[in-house]
Amino acid sequence: MEEVQKDKRSLKARILLFVLVKLPIAFVLITLLWVTALKWVPVYFTPLTIQRSIQYRNDREFDSVLRWRSYKNISPEMAKAVIASEDNRFDAHNGFEWPAIAKVLQEHREKGKKLRGASTISQQTAKNVFCLPTRSFIRKGLEAYFTFLIEKIWGKERIMEVYLNVAEMGKGIYGAEAAARHYFNKHASELSTREACHIAVCLPSPLTRNPAKPTKYISSRATSIASLEKKLWYPAWVERKDLSDEQLAKDTERREKAREDFRQKSKEARRKIRTSSN
Repeated sequence: MEEVQKDKRSLKARILLFVLVKLPIAFVLITLLWVTALKWVPVYFTPLTIQRSIQYRNDREFDSVLRWRSYKNISPEMAKAVIASEDNRFDAHNGFEWPAIAKVLQEHREKGKKLRGASTISQQTAKNVFCLPTRSFIRKGLEAYFTFLIEKIWGKERIMEVYLNVAEMGKGIYGAEAAARHYFNKHASELSTREACHIAVCLPSPLTRNPAKPTKYISSRATSIASLEKKLWYPAWVERKDLSDEQLAKDTERREKAREDFRQKSKEARRKIRTSSN
């Protein structure tokens, strides 16, 4: 009888060891290897591309198109447009827009406004590449985890490169190259400011908006994005500028100052979030 009880305790201990120790360690190691590999390996499919293929499996006209292009073969106007449209402080933050998150929570708490997304380009990239396209707290947790990893392992230019290659830009259209060919009959490297802004406007609703057939809203919003681009500062890597050592030093100094300013704002925002939750 005692031996049976010991065996049961031993089995329970082994199960707990596996669930609480071995499984988490395996998850971390596998995801680290996965993220590290994708720092160099092109991403040719994502959970969303698979879901859409299943969703439209009975549509004979549906075709999933993702044509990978390196960042140097995509017009810098595309990166400038999505930064102006989606994530003004992309180069400064660490993957999370804490001031924006704090503002959303404050508006929800004080005015009863519905919680809306405050996702950065880094978060959207992590969601597109590593997470199932579902709405759940588990998915949001995984998105945050992978956002942290790609910020630490990939860096900003690689995050932007992957984002511009996997973002859904129409029915079965993924990435800037596929969008440029489908909508404007040209390569992504040839996109103009206006064309890039039209594509950026359509990113929140790629299945219902068409960059090549802009509505009044799309045209107006594209004009606003183009105007905002002129007011934003972009680091040298965004515009692919060849800088002298002196110019590079100034660019680096400005980037570090922007990041330090954002760190201070983020610290204050996180303090507000903690205070409001108490």
